[in-house]
Amino acid sequence: MTKFGQVRWAQRDGRPPTMSQADGPAGESGIRVFRALFDGGAHFSATTEQHFVFFQMSPHLWLDCRMAGRRLQHETAQGALAICPAGVDSSADAEGTADMLLIAVKPTQLVLAAAEDSALEAELPERLSGYDQTLQQVAQSLAAESAQGYPNGPLFWSEAASRFIGRLVSNYTSTPRSPLRGRLGRGALQRIRDYVLTNLAEPIEVADLAALDGRSSFHFTRVFTRSVGVTPYRYVVHLRLQAAARHMREGRMGLAEIAADTGFADQSHLSRWVRRVYGVAPSEFA
Repeated sequence: MTKFGQVRWAQRDGRPPTMSQADGPAGESGIRVFRALFDGGAHFSATTEQHFVFFQMSPHLWLDCRMAGRRLQHETAQGALAICPAGVDSSADAEGTADMLLIAVKPTQLVLAAAEDSALEAELPERLSGYDQTLQQVAQSLAAESAQGYPNGPLFWSEAASRFIGRLVSNYTSTPRSPLRGRLGRGALQRIRDYVLTNLAEPIEVADLAALDGRSSFHFTRVFTRSVGVTPYRYVVHLRLQAAARHMREGRMGLAEIAADTGFADQSHLSRWVRRVYGVAPSEFA
């Protein structure tokens, strides 16, 4: 798990827990699922590069949790959650057998989802305890998919992952009281979004978008990427794909017509992006 930062799992006897993990099917969902069973006691410590959302699956558990200098010792029931944002030091110890479900979220996916929700400066604070049945149900559906070999396919996974991240954005992020320097403003992003959607079928250059915010292309690209989580080019592709996906689900246009209508070079170009981002062929949207 070194790709997530410094992470250590151990049972009371020092051995690693029984674990299962999944990268997810093809596509760019930004979600990974882990299930860990600790026998006789548990220890977890980490400074992660991704956001971690923990769900306790054991009926009852006594936990000693520490995160960002805060500590909470408490007895919890099944479904208890904790949120450890990327870069935050955290640790937890549990007595008895512990069954934990962990969802790892790529920070850039959360930033992009926040931008879609007009929450450009949203931050994910640490959370030591809580319950959220809706979030837990989505997490369990993702875990079931991974355990069963993705019977419903990459598109189901992608949509479930989007619901999970969307719930995090709407219910658990916060925005600073003062605007952050060097970030794109909400008004600027709305102008950029409106411009892209209005000109979806036409070539769109970074310089065109930078002019809407009164910046040079170089400076705009840096500020935009820091604020939205993706480059301006990938954001344009993101909006093109959203529009293309709607057309493909409706089934009233051929793939070549959809590609032309949403600004892709041709249907082959569209198909490559659909497979890359959603992990499926365009025909699976029907």
